[in-house]
Amino acid sequence: MADRSRAFCIEELPAHLILEILSCGRLGAVDLASLETTCRMFSGAHGLLPNKFRSMVEFAAFHICMTHTIFGSLPQSARTDLLGRCHGNWKKVLRFLQSVEQSSCSVETSAGNMQVTTGRYHTLLIHDSSVYSCGSSLCGVLGHGQDTTQCAAFSRINFPSVSHVIHISASHNHAAFVTQTGEVFTCGDNSSFCCGHGEVGRTIFRPTRIEALKGIPCKQVATGLSFTVILTMQGQIYTCGSNTHGQLGHGDTVDRPTPRNIEYFEGLGHVVQISAGASYTFAVTYDGRIHSFGSCNNFCLGHGDQHDELVPRVIQSFRRRNIHILRVSAGDEHAVALDSSGYVYTWGRGYCGALGHGDENDKTSPELLATLKGHLAVQVCARKRKTFVLTDEGSVFAFGWMGFGSLGFSDRGSSDKVMKPRVLDSLKSHHVTQISTGLYHTVGVTNRGLVFGFGDNERAQLGHEKMRGCLKPTEIVVQRTMDDIAIAAQSG
Repeated sequence: MADRSRAFCIEELPAHLILEILSCGRLGAVDLASLETTCRMFSGAHGLLPNKFRSMVEFAAFHICMTHTIFGSLPQSARTDLLGRCHGNWKKVLRFLQSVEQSSCSVETSAGNMQVTTGRYHTLLIHDSSVYSCGSSLCGVLGHGQDTTQCAAFSRINFPSVSHVIHISASHNHAAFVTQTGEVFTCGDNSSFCCGHGEVGRTIFRPTRIEALKGIPCKQVATGLSFTVILTMQGQIYTCGSNTHGQLGHGDTVDRPTPRNIEYFEGLGHVVQISAGASYTFAVTYDGRIHSFGSCNNFCLGHGDQHDELVPRVIQSFRRRNIHILRVSAGDEHAVALDSSGYVYTWGRGYCGALGHGDENDKTSPELLATLKGHLAVQVCARKRKTFVLTDEGSVFAFGWMGFGSLGFSDRGSSDKVMKPRVLDSLKSHHVTQISTGLYHTVGVTNRGLVFGFGDNERAQLGHEKMRGCLKPTEIVVQRTMDDIAIAAQSG
């Protein structure tokens, strides 16, 4: 009988079994790169491998890419372009795919899964399964109940039952949460019905489940100004709230007190990402097209005109150039998108250099950000007259209005303008994996699970009790109690 207690070296396993372990999908691009540099057996060529792969790890990265959802959606030409952008390195391709995938949900860090989102005067943070909030609780957006007016430090939000929250979104006056089971909770000002609880005009002070979505599993939410967009597991979109400009996508301007499915997307292929601006909406479909609808007052819809769209309309500029879009971010007055080769495009109002082209000119349709062509972007984020771009190497580029220091450049005045993308040097020693910017403040998360904030803190939206604001990124300490850790373990 074999001695089951005997320790063995992975090198004793057959090569095909080792390759199967590496390709199982449980390892990330960073894990594979570490194995390749620290273990000789993974870096050399093997008889099992096709000649074009120089190592077992590179072959495993190729296999994982082939089964990745984003890569599977790309036409062959886009796959070839992406591989070329990554200099033929499949580990880098995999890092790009995984980084983009996590940019619109929670990111994996060494401290657990995290997601950050910023509202007007508050911030929400997922740490593992728990949700924390800080800042002003105007209209109940912090979710701590009617008696809480402000939280100077991140405090855990209590849900009606033990819930593993996987996605969050914060707007000016309400917040939305999606659990692992696909349920959607909301809280905040429901006078416009944006919380989706029917003809209930009162403020919702604690996260409350949207009963109208019972039995419809969801995976993502986007909160606009007085309206909410919800993406289901099946790739359908439901909307509710204010509909003054057609931002709900139903072909009219009638408000909806409960979420209603946008029928336009039936038969078009499922939606993979959503984003909500002040009064307009974006939906990215599996085929790489952006559909926009709602207010076009600031050219944000990207169609070359200022006509409101009551039903979703494809941005033809990308379609004509065969550009496959992966992610889009809707700002207050401008928008930014990321394509399958890691290139960045901006359009809308050019106030304060928010479009990054070196001037303040408006762009009525998407235009490539040429100064970032040498970088592989993985996340884009737009808000009030400012834009952030993250690269696959963890660098942060920012441009637009400095407003209260919310771009993070301590050598510039709080009312200055940064007209072209500029790297945030103060975060160069960190690998930033996600960033969110609000009206006057910005918060980012690193691959080690560190949280940094900068900008206005007058209402404690940066989680610092005694600081009015900060012009450069400052670490925010998230104090987790034993109860928080226990609840996370229970719901996980």
